[in-house]
Amino acid sequence: MSELERRGERSPVARGGVDPHDEPSVGWGWHGSFPRATRVAGVLTAIVLVVMLDSNEETHISMIWAAALAIAIVVGLGFDYARKRHSWRR
Repeated sequence: MSELERRGERSPVARGGVDPHDEPSVGWGWHGSFPRATRVAGVLTAIVLVVMLDSNEETHISMIWAAALAIAIVVGLGFDYARKRHSWRR
């Protein structure tokens, strides 16, 4: 009988191929992400960046960065949407 069994404790067991020593959260049942919240945060961030384009800067470097980041976020959201929509075909 092992020390854990004598104390009445269970040893960690790998669930779903995930080692509990690598991912401690798998031991208490949660192991995932927040896909909907990530998409909402991406949309809100892109909107804020577009609103930031209306500034009175002398140089337009900040506007270029804001526009580029907003475009990158929207493209990333588009790829995520396409991957989510067509994932069953793979």
